[in-house]
Amino acid sequence: MPIVLGAVSPVAQAQEVVKIGLSSPLSGPQSAYGEDNRDGLLLAVRELNAQGVQVGGRKVVFEVQAEDDAADPRQGVAVAQKLADEKVKFVLGPYNSGVAIPAGRVYNEAGMVVLTVGSNPRITQLGYSRLFRIGGNDTQVGGAMALYAAKDLKLKNVAVVDDRTAYGQGLAAEFVAEAKRQGLNIVRQEFTTDKASDFTAILTTIRAAKPDAVFFGGYSAQGGVLLRQMASLGIQAKLLGGDGICDTELNRLSSGMADGKVFCLQARVILNSAETGRAFAAKYRAAYQRDPLTYAANFYDGAMLLADAMQKSGSTDPGKVAEAIAKGSYRGVVAEYSFTDKHDLKVSPMSVYGFKGGQPVALASF
Repeated sequence: MPIVLGAVSPVAQAQEVVKIGLSSPLSGPQSAYGEDNRDGLLLAVRELNAQGVQVGGRKVVFEVQAEDDAADPRQGVAVAQKLADEKVKFVLGPYNSGVAIPAGRVYNEAGMVVLTVGSNPRITQLGYSRLFRIGGNDTQVGGAMALYAAKDLKLKNVAVVDDRTAYGQGLAAEFVAEAKRQGLNIVRQEFTTDKASDFTAILTTIRAAKPDAVFFGGYSAQGGVLLRQMASLGIQAKLLGGDGICDTELNRLSSGMADGKVFCLQARVILNSAETGRAFAAKYRAAYQRDPLTYAANFYDGAMLLADAMQKSGSTDPGKVAEAIAKGSYRGVVAEYSFTDKHDLKVSPMSVYGFKGGQPVALASF
């Protein structure tokens, strides 16, 4: 069943209602991310509705229709079709690249505006005119992590594991490409699945190669277990990764082993480094009594970007809104949302995190 939030009161029924669909994993191992995305979006919608947004002289009230894609490509396509059938014209998500790629076709055929954080480069190479990536791509994230590994951590030998998802494979491939350019030795390349929980066999092979670090292309649900099993096998290597492992969930699933061991990279500014970021984090904590995870601020920004484009175009027509997004620029919490002709961000800030006290701690931005 969908979650429909932000419904208008009877007094507001004469106003134009604009639905924003959400496609994210609200169940399963990645549900913490999906809930984080949803709550960032809801925070923005509450603020927009409190402001009384006007588009072309008409009052607009926003609703959120949140759908669970469970990080599953097939379910994500079904969600896309459901939103299309219900005439939802604007969508935030999908969160996962493996969902965004097949679902993107459905959204494109329905003429919907889609703002995704899916990072696989293929997403924007599909050429969908109303799809925009509001986070970094794997080329940026994987490459930046390789640079940090070589230049700052001064590693020499790295093993690589990916979870065979579009996200994990893409991230690992970009890490490997840049790592080789930086002179790092890739001593082993292995793969698992995003459902696996026993990594003993591949870790035993990796242990023999004696790496300084293991780069994992995947998410915390497996990354935390991987780290714990590395320790049980006596592998002292650091664990590197992208935004998928950059959260407290990884520390919990590793039984508290992340401190000093894990380095991860997120395609965003450090929230605490700017007043806008600190203000967003404070609002999020006040609303939900927890810290934002990886992409809450991007989903917040996504709703604000849509509203800004509607106001600039004077229309809620998805074609006109997409054109305004493509040609315009919007300064959000996370980034300056200005897009290339392929609808990637022109500039995507990067931040490296380590762990201290089980919490991700910002180390550097570039």
